[in-house]
Amino acid sequence: MTADRPPLAEGVPDRLYGRRRGHPLRPRQQRLLDVTLPRLRLSAEQARDPLAAFAMPGAKLWLEIGFGGGEHALEQVAAHPGVAYIASEVFENGLCSLLTRLVAEGEEGTGALPANLRLWPTDARHLVQALPEGCLDRLMLMFPDPWPKSRHAKRRFVHPELLALVHRVLRPGGEWRIASDDPTYQAWVEDVFANTTLFTRAERHAAERPAGWPGTRYEAKARREGRQPIWWIFRKT
Repeated sequence: MTADRPPLAEGVPDRLYGRRRGHPLRPRQQRLLDVTLPRLRLSAEQARDPLAAFAMPGAKLWLEIGFGGGEHALEQVAAHPGVAYIASEVFENGLCSLLTRLVAEGEEGTGALPANLRLWPTDARHLVQALPEGCLDRLMLMFPDPWPKSRHAKRRFVHPELLALVHRVLRPGGEWRIASDDPTYQAWVEDVFANTTLFTRAERHAAERPAGWPGTRYEAKARREGRQPIWWIFRKT
């Protein structure tokens, strides 16, 4: 166990699935990880009092899990400068995709960075475990890996064993926003939330992306390939 991996609740598999790295990193990408990422990284110690890491007392706190290329996260950060925003992603190429949009080449250690953004570049389940109770106003899970095979269902972030963890860190009435284009995952989300009293479904959109939800490359790819995304808002009961 490391400082960034506090123990998970009983029944939650303590193993990270999925890729950490794709194609080999270019020198610019490696500098972003070595120099820029530490400037934004939220530590496990800071996770215990996350607003202190932002110097934004009283601000709303949002968490995005698995930000992919970072399009959704960066649009939210720019549109809501008064919101403290934690974005989590383990895939190094995704981290680089976000970081390269923030600083120009040669300014990895000096370029200005958003004051309301912090990054968690490791397993988000451990962050949720470390956060204080009732601290999040919103949690976002945008187009997660569906793990479509039945035997891989335990790898999905939307999982009965994880609902209590998310419920604990959301404030009363806090939102859990989910989007998926995968029919298997869509049915899974409906089934999991139909069998819990911890959350109620507040909204479901299946025709057009609702206002205030920035688009992502994954949504665009789904539409090109003929898949229909669904967007949900569940609220903590």
